[in-house]
Amino acid sequence: MGDCSLLALIVTVTGLFGMISHYVSRSTHEIGLRMALGADRSKVVREVLGRSMRWVALGLVLGALASLGVTRLFSGLLYGISATDPITFVGTMFLMAGIAWAACYIPAVRAARIPPLIALH
Repeated sequence: MGDCSLLALIVTVTGLFGMISHYVSRSTHEIGLRMALGADRSKVVREVLGRSMRWVALGLVLGALASLGVTRLFSGLLYGISATDPITFVGTMFLMAGIAWAACYIPAVRAARIPPLIALH
């Protein structure tokens, strides 16, 4: 993996983590209310992950469509692989989905650890 691609991956993970953390902090009262009404921690984690991963899925689809649209521009820069290699596209999407899931999991677990009384205060 090249230096630029590693840097892009770090920026992506940092941005996802920041956005999901911001979403969780804005939803603290809602999460606290749900937990006060009896929602268990696993449900809270699943809900936060579900909402986050829906946005990630939308981003992956739009990103794949955009990358298919610009393949002619970058086809001259690729060596040993075609510009529309399906294994590369699918592999990259799975890699990004896994990284996004990991970046979303930490804020989701933090949300589940919020005591309901503090969240409602």
